[in-house]
Amino acid sequence: MDNRKFLPFIVFGVGALLVVIYLSSSLFYTIRPGERAVIFKKFSGGLEKENIIQPGFHVKAPWNEIFVYDVTENQAEETMDVLDKSGLSIQVEVSVRFHPVYHKIGEIQETFGRDYVSRLVVPEVRSTVRQVMGRYTAEEIYSTKRPEVESAIKNETALVLSSENNNIEMKALLIRSINLPDKIKLAIEDKLQQEQEALAYQFRLDKETSEAERKRIAAEGEAAANKIVNSSLTDELLKMRGIEATTELAQSPNAKVVIIGSGKEGLPLILGNN
Repeated sequence: MDNRKFLPFIVFGVGALLVVIYLSSSLFYTIRPGERAVIFKKFSGGLEKENIIQPGFHVKAPWNEIFVYDVTENQAEETMDVLDKSGLSIQVEVSVRFHPVYHKIGEIQETFGRDYVSRLVVPEVRSTVRQVMGRYTAEEIYSTKRPEVESAIKNETALVLSSENNNIEMKALLIRSINLPDKIKLAIEDKLQQEQEALAYQFRLDKETSEAERKRIAAEGEAAANKIVNSSLTDELLKMRGIEATTELAQSPNAKVVIIGSGKEGLPLILGNN
């Protein structure tokens, strides 16, 4: 049997295999866990924003391009100088954790590209921090309203990043530090200390005032009670109580001496042997 007639097919097969091996990096690709991708088809439709490629092994035409996105939680840290309500410069250090909305990476690719962190996330965070802190004084930011400031920054940043045009989900925003000029910081701390001392003094004063009021009310109550008792102690009542007490004592088995009182209002005096 002449096998030479199969030679062209063998050559073609080997050549095709070599071409596939050569183009394998352009034909095959793998999307790992924590990744999503979109494809750009040069000759048929452009960027397929709605077709989000899931993790796994995939095949594509060698002339199409794949844009792979890490959709795991990312972090950006920023140190910035902002101005407070009165124009005082404050240095703030902020950390933000986020990830792109999985099914919207096509929109992100079309609008910002894969460097969306530097083109979108960081500028929006910086802008929001400046806007919020510009509504408060340095003292409020540093001490009296710090929780309110932090809450406003978190809420407003999350709202901006998750908007329809941005498609970023913010997981957390942390204000690591707020640094004021030394003179301003010392002045604020001194003022806060004086306020605490004034509050402590006022507390003691209020406590002493309350105690004095309590004693006055107690004394008035006791005086009123004595007045009521004294007004009810008539001569007839006292005589009747004395007679009742004498009768009870006279009936007791204990040895006693009874001395009869003298005078109109006299009452018996009973002396026991104890």
